Amino acid sequence: MITWFDRCIIGFDLALRSVAGGSVAQRPNPGNLCSAAAALPQLDPQERNHAAGLMRINHVGEVCAQALYQAQKLLARDPQIGAMLAQAGQEELDHMAWCEERLRELGSHTSYLNPFWYSGAFAIGLAAGLAGDRWSLGFVAETEKQVERHLDHHLDALPINDDRSRAIVDQMRLDEIEHGQAAWQAGAQALPEPIKKTMSLVSKIMTATAYRI
Repeated sequence: MITWFDRCIIGFDLALRSVAGGSVAQRPNPGNLCSAAAALPQLDPQERNHAAGLMRINHVGEVCAQALYQAQKLLARDPQIGAMLAQAGQEELDHMAWCEERLRELGSHTSYLNPFWYSGAFAIGLAAGLAGDRWSLGFVAETEKQVERHLDHHLDALPINDDRSRAIVDQMRLDEIEHGQAAWQAGAQALPEPIKKTMSLVSKIMTATAYRI
């Protein structure tokens, strides 16, 4: 039986991996399905830097998602919703590991502000969890909707021959759509428009910063 202390240790380990790196995916990296030639394309310096910036944004998004799901899971009233959040969190952990691996291949790094991103997202997740399960699920649904739009944009913006990054982003997009649909099916409450706009503004600030730092 997993005790409260065990859950704290597991949560701390996940937080540390999110902030410091070293995440381990349970699923194979989608980029590995590319041919050997496509896996490591010849990108010029400008393309490489641009791809790295986009993948760093995606990694930060997964750091935030990990923090959100961990916080919301702690406060879930319904055990089934808690289990759903845990499953989604594991898939986000896969995303984080894939992005981290791709950044290493591109000769780049994860965001230096990851401790800030994680702590801020964790606080937001706690607030969403305290509001109740339906509002918490509504926050998940809206977050995934906005993330899906970002990933759509990244699929268009990545260098045309960077098939490895594109394969990773495409699988992430499919998973995010599934998470959002699961939240609606579980009884998510639609968020008020001002909250949606605030989330979008915060997301724009995060993406602009993470692209460079």
